[in-house]
Amino acid sequence: MSFPQHIRAVLTLGLPLIGGHLAQFAIGLTDTIMMGWYGVPELAALTLASSFFFTVFLFGSGFAWAMMPMVATFAAQGDEVQIRRATRMALWLSILYFAVMMPLFWWSAPLLRAMGQPEDLAVLAQTYLRIAGFGMLPALGVMVLKNYLAGLEHTRVVLWVTVAAALANVVLNYALVFGNWGAPELGIRGAAIASVAVQVVSLVLIIAYALRILPQHALFQRFWRPDWEMFGQVFRLGLPIGLTTLAEVALFAGASVLMGMLGTVPLAAHGIVLQISTATFMMQMGLSNAATVRAGNALGRGDAQHMLTGAKAALTLGAVGVGLSIALFVTIPELLVGLFLDPNDPQRAEILAMGAKLMVLAALFQLVDATQVLHIGLLRGLHDTRVPMWVAAFAYWGVGMPAAAGLGIWLGWGAEGVWLGLTLGLTVAAVLLTARFWRHGASFVTAPQPQ
Repeated sequence: MSFPQHIRAVLTLGLPLIGGHLAQFAIGLTDTIMMGWYGVPELAALTLASSFFFTVFLFGSGFAWAMMPMVATFAAQGDEVQIRRATRMALWLSILYFAVMMPLFWWSAPLLRAMGQPEDLAVLAQTYLRIAGFGMLPALGVMVLKNYLAGLEHTRVVLWVTVAAALANVVLNYALVFGNWGAPELGIRGAAIASVAVQVVSLVLIIAYALRILPQHALFQRFWRPDWEMFGQVFRLGLPIGLTTLAEVALFAGASVLMGMLGTVPLAAHGIVLQISTATFMMQMGLSNAATVRAGNALGRGDAQHMLTGAKAALTLGAVGVGLSIALFVTIPELLVGLFLDPNDPQRAEILAMGAKLMVLAALFQLVDATQVLHIGLLRGLHDTRVPMWVAAFAYWGVGMPAAAGLGIWLGWGAEGVWLGLTLGLTVAAVLLTARFWRHGASFVTAPQPQ
């Protein structure tokens, strides 16, 4: 394939995935907006509960993310039996993970109190989590099947299922939180019920698609039979992915704690800039997923040149996306930050001024963050997850968090220091992951693959 053909292939795969990530981001955003309309205590509890839920969920999603490179590699080898085995065992691991973690949701109030949260907030968050926790099982199932389909390059259905979920979430929240259309007014319980319902419907839709379009894989035929060899393969590939994700989530949670130590205005500005950065980061995440599939496909065929050219195509598109993001962040920072603020807020001017400074730092942050996530995606496609896990742990927690605390708190640089520290950590990750891929990537493809 020529370089332009690789560009088209990455875009064909990546654009639906980008749209799917943006739709998933919109679900969390609409939850926050609607609960903010309902009440401040409920909004605070939802924010706390959602952070708790998604930290646990993202850790467990490592087994689902393992599907994308494994399925892509097996598909390139024409091995449908291996595709079925891997997908089944990823579902098994997800079910077991849910069973282990559900007690954390059920008795979350004591854990939240131990983290220093007020009694009333901890109890209200537990009310949400006791219901929403049951949604983790279908949510993990959806993640496994989305990545199974993405590995087979069925990315459009991933987009449409996520968009349908986002729309259903708005409708159900509007009915159950506020008591509209004859439904009972359930407040934060309504938001939790809506979340579970959306995940169940999403799972039903994606199972129906998989069974209709790919019946040859017979994913659920004799589903109860264990396959311990493949169970171990999925576990060994997926656990480092989950731990890498957990390290990154914890890094940003820690940064928010540091911002809280600096005061309300820095924390508010940080939250807004992080939301904007997350929205633009979805473009890089979608491209990273596409790079994973393309690299996994090249691994299955043993075609190192295909993998390297595809990597250059993904990185080129990532650079274009970063350029657009930087242009927006640098030229209209006040406008972007202002979209999240009440015009009558007495602290609006302070938050705008600080937010504008952080947006400039976020522009630099986008560059290194895109570089590291794209190379993580490429390495995952080559089934290389253990070394990137250690790189992430060192870069995020050996460099990023100490630098954020040192510059922001100890040296007194404030919010800007925290963001500089985060950027430094991600820079180290970007450099090390880039070096690993371009130094060793071709040898991974040409080495004999374990059977």
